[in-house]
Amino acid sequence: MKKLFILLLFSVSGFSQVIEGKVTDKNQQILPGVIVFWKNNPNLAVFTNEMGNFKINKTLEDKLLIFKFLGYKTDSILLTNTDYFTKILQEDNQDLEGVVVKGNATLIDKLSPIHTEIITTKTLAKAACCNLSESFETNASVSVSYADAVTGSKQIQLLGLSGTYVQTNIENIPNIRGLASTFGFNYVPGTWVQSIDVGKGVGSVVNGYENMIGALNVELKKPEASERMLLNMYFNNFGRSEANFNLSKKINKKWAVGLLSHGSFLKTKIDNNGDGFLDLPKYDQVNFLNRWKYTSERFVAQFGLKYLKENRLGGQADFVARETTPTIYGFTNHTTRVEFFSKTAILFPEKPYRGLGLIVNASTHASDSYFGFKPYLANQKTIYTNLIYQDIIGSTNHTYKAGLSFLNDNYDENYGAIGLQRNELVPGAFFEYAYNHLDRTNLLIGLREDFHNLYGNQFSPRIHFKQEFGQNQTLRLSAGRGFRVPNPLAEYFGNLVSSRAVRILEPLYPEVSWTFGSSYMINIKKFSISGEYYFTNFENQMIADLEHAEYLYFYNSEGKSNGQSALIELNYGPVKNWEIKLAYRYVEIKQTMGKPQGEKVVLDKMFLPKERILLNIGYAFPYDKWKIDGTLQWNGKRRIADMEASADHLSYYAMPSKMAPSYVNINGQISRNFPRFEYYLGGENITGFKQKDPIYKAQHPFSTHFDAGMAWGPVVGATVYTGFRYKLL
Repeated sequence: MKKLFILLLFSVSGFSQVIEGKVTDKNQQILPGVIVFWKNNPNLAVFTNEMGNFKINKTLEDKLLIFKFLGYKTDSILLTNTDYFTKILQEDNQDLEGVVVKGNATLIDKLSPIHTEIITTKTLAKAACCNLSESFETNASVSVSYADAVTGSKQIQLLGLSGTYVQTNIENIPNIRGLASTFGFNYVPGTWVQSIDVGKGVGSVVNGYENMIGALNVELKKPEASERMLLNMYFNNFGRSEANFNLSKKINKKWAVGLLSHGSFLKTKIDNNGDGFLDLPKYDQVNFLNRWKYTSERFVAQFGLKYLKENRLGGQADFVARETTPTIYGFTNHTTRVEFFSKTAILFPEKPYRGLGLIVNASTHASDSYFGFKPYLANQKTIYTNLIYQDIIGSTNHTYKAGLSFLNDNYDENYGAIGLQRNELVPGAFFEYAYNHLDRTNLLIGLREDFHNLYGNQFSPRIHFKQEFGQNQTLRLSAGRGFRVPNPLAEYFGNLVSSRAVRILEPLYPEVSWTFGSSYMINIKKFSISGEYYFTNFENQMIADLEHAEYLYFYNSEGKSNGQSALIELNYGPVKNWEIKLAYRYVEIKQTMGKPQGEKVVLDKMFLPKERILLNIGYAFPYDKWKIDGTLQWNGKRRIADMEASADHLSYYAMPSKMAPSYVNINGQISRNFPRFEYYLGGENITGFKQKDPIYKAQHPFSTHFDAGMAWGPVVGATVYTGFRYKLL
């Protein structure tokens, strides 16, 4: 009996043992969020806290402890005692084993039930990537194009729909929205970016309600984990010059500070097509970000201040200013943006799965523009807060996040005689449950309720599911609702460079959509093949009607308004330093038009190519000393306005269908790496393809039918650029 009692006591003692440790990288930088679990009991996983520490229970059967973290090699340790220890993980930029699926520098977040593609610094280095709008050249899901032939504004498309339906976050803070949707992608310098997450389909309810078809989350460089100094210089054959200078310093164990700075300008007159208009606007921009981080065992705080100022001047080549050249058509824009952000978190070291975080963001955005003599003066002031609590339900298989949010948007826009003023107050609450079984079966269910002072209660349910089959196949499904309040003038800024009369036919209501999607991925050694399909149906959508040459109508949709997108992508490599990506995308967007004449006609959306093919090939010499990368994009035909025929007030049933031709765009870059220095030389639109006559009635800019918003292809010819990066680690 006594022996039995001793045996039982020993067993209980063994069951109650606690293993404690810390996880860092090779530079002794702490790694928060590392997944730690026993090989024979993966259901009881824990996460390292903000100090890199973890605690995990150990039974007599537990021997091999596994460590998983995105961007690092999965590793393990065989424990023979209970002593405190430090585990060092090795970076793995070539193959993020067990956490992501890799092909051609394309990473898929294997743990997330949301189909999320990760664009890493390796992918960004395949092109100059001067700013965020130029960071998707090798991406098959996101496409970027100029919105018009004068302002230099760029727009993105995901799943065939405008980027306004994509929630773009900077470190999980909604950012490129409202007035910033016009030039916002030019406001994030490429050298500031650490990675970009491209989530497809409706996203998490935690970050808000505006995610309707996908989400971009841009992670900027952190002061505690960045180069001590980075200098980047860029020049191209048109006279565009850019300089980026980043500094970071870890002051002590708790404090770190970083300064990111950017300056760029273009002062050259460029009119390669001879239509009398500048192909690219002259501009100058300065951009600064100062950020601080404080880390202790139970508290983490990040805060910072951003400042941006940009001036643009375009239009006819001889335009100087409205006062001095009043008979010459000109475009000007002056933007000033100031932003403060703060992210704080309370930690529970003894329960690393538990946390309480608060995000606070405040910004002011002032934009003064003139299109000829017509002014567009716009201001936006925004306050955003998000309180998030996370914990488990019983075990780490069942986790949840719950919280409260508040958004205040104050808009004051004046375009000629049109005044658009509104003050949105939107408190909200959300709950999100996550189920994880062996990282193979994942279920994410989110519920969100927002109380809009102008448009009433908005309920947004969302669900995501992921299932792995064997070791090499993954299925994802998603469905959910999203909504947003449209900003017609800011979102169709490029169409204001015209003689069109703007008519808002009725009060515009929030756009509401349901998006359903699925994706399937197969990995066969160095091959990965993925297919996806997404369908978006709008309960209400703002229609921007350009069918008649004299008018730009805005109204609410009545009838069919939906979009569908399919993508097949093949990735191969790396094999003997080669990487290859081949993708085909098909999209179809339908809208019911005709309200100005009391009609309902379903038409394809303008300027959207239904088909797109992308081929990217990269080769790296041993030790990455030399890297060569080339990208070919074939863009299919798209419907455009027939400016001659649509000048008459035709019925929408008789509206002529005119198609823009397909075209090929080729980009390439070669770079040479040294221990601290990298030199690159590249070209964009190497074939020199240009849209013929991108500006309608360019010789008569004050006439009735002048329009520079009909751009569907490249406006300038081939671009040759060069530059260098210098780093101190």
